[in-house]
Amino acid sequence: MSDPTTTPGRIGGAELRKLRGRAQRLEAVTRLGKGGVSPEFLAGLDRELALHELVKVRLYELKDQRHEVAEQLAQKTGSHLVTVIGHVVVLYRPKPAAAAETAA
Repeated sequence: MSDPTTTPGRIGGAELRKLRGRAQRLEAVTRLGKGGVSPEFLAGLDRELALHELVKVRLYELKDQRHEVAEQLAQKTGSHLVTVIGHVVVLYRPKPAAAAETAA
């Protein structure tokens, strides 16, 4: 899992708009329910971010605290909070440069 003490750099407005556009076509691959933000959930979310960079998380049980949970998820995974729409959180974490080069 990522080091939660590292803070990713800020994303500019133009890149945020692009990410929001890309996120519209995505399905929520991760769901957060009764278990809350557990180490197991964070490990799964970390794997999804490593594979896809841009991930949607659907909130089922924590709808009232969705903004706080979204910020907590971004902080604990070292990702950027792109947006919170309804009960869906969109997170972005760019792949490391070495991994991106080998994938290309």
